[in-house]
Amino acid sequence: MSAIAKQPALDDVSKKIIELLQEDGRRPYAEIGRAVGLSEAATRQRVQRLTEAGVIQIVAVTDPMQLGFHRMAMIGIRVVGDPREVAAQLAEIESLIYVVVTLGTFDIVVEAVCENDDDLLQLIATRIRTIPGVTHTESLLYAGLYKDQYNWGTR
Repeated sequence: MSAIAKQPALDDVSKKIIELLQEDGRRPYAEIGRAVGLSEAATRQRVQRLTEAGVIQIVAVTDPMQLGFHRMAMIGIRVVGDPREVAAQLAEIESLIYVVVTLGTFDIVVEAVCENDDDLLQLIATRIRTIPGVTHTESLLYAGLYKDQYNWGTR
């Protein structure tokens, strides 16, 4: 996903399709089509175009704990130099599921999903802190997940 991508213009039909898929990514194209006034084929084509344009991804959202990932953390990272270069390297690390450049206390914030504390320590000590330019990390360990939502709609 590009940090600076040109946002495609979305009409009301595309926005409604996105909102319906945010509610249930398995919703049949025929049902979505009825809701927005399109045929099943036209709906399928519209979803394919939205996917190819990078506007949407249709994925299974999982509960990391039930899959054996018992340690999640948000990690704030300070760097010297261009944080975008460091962020690009961090984005290659599989256990980091979220990487953003910020304009605050930290230059970069990442979210890590690890099996346990040892894996998190290994990630920070040997993968994150060894990237040239990284000067500081601060970890916020998750004690419980109370809300994880992907249906914020469209504008």
